[in-house]
Amino acid sequence: MHSLPVFLRLEGRAVILTGSGAAADAKCRLLERAGARVVGEDDVEARVAVVSDGDAAVVARLRARGVLVNATDKPDLCDFTLPAIVDRDPVLIAIGTGGASAGLAAALRQRIEALLPSGLGDLARALFAARGRLRDLWPDAGARRQAIGKALAPGGAIDPMGFDPDVDFWLAENPEADNSELYLVRLSSADPDDLSVRDARMLALADRVYHDGSVAPAILDRARADAERIIAADGPPERLETGLSLWVSSAAR
Repeated sequence: MHSLPVFLRLEGRAVILTGSGAAADAKCRLLERAGARVVGEDDVEARVAVVSDGDAAVVARLRARGVLVNATDKPDLCDFTLPAIVDRDPVLIAIGTGGASAGLAAALRQRIEALLPSGLGDLARALFAARGRLRDLWPDAGARRQAIGKALAPGGAIDPMGFDPDVDFWLAENPEADNSELYLVRLSSADPDDLSVRDARMLALADRVYHDGSVAPAILDRARADAERIIAADGPPERLETGLSLWVSSAAR
């Protein structure tokens, strides 16, 4: 990745904004939506800055003070970039292109805006409120993650794209998750774009991924960052651990 996506908590924090005009006004509104306290260049408390006119001299001065800088329309001068945002508070989706094309990021945001239901934030808050009940039902973290993943999957009990997902109703039904499950992925190519929708979703849910040594790293990158990767030339072990295990084999095998 060219950069690490992060979400900064700016509530009450000083953020420097320099420049004037429409670009500065837009950045000011964005920072204030995030709860930031917008200040000038001379503020010594701020550790983040947006230079809305891309002034290289201002960028140099701020960087010399150890301030992380975004310079509008100057990706080579940026320590961080500002993404296009889909806001379903508290769910936020950020779309970045590393400064390559703000227009492309905006177009993707518009597509995603049309896809995501307005009640997505309500579902997130309901899941947060249900954390204690989820731990009671599934004390094991792996089993809990798997149960939630199944419920949120397409057609699941609380599918976020479904009609009025109800967390309380789901939990009242005393749902149960399998202790262990194995899913097979046979690749048609080394290109992750050739993964089926289901295969890509299972990679994103897997607790561990068994694979032969020829599986492309780009495929394995589609798995959860904390999923265990295990090279197994002859396939997965007969005895599976708790949670979802995948066996991924290349097209050549």
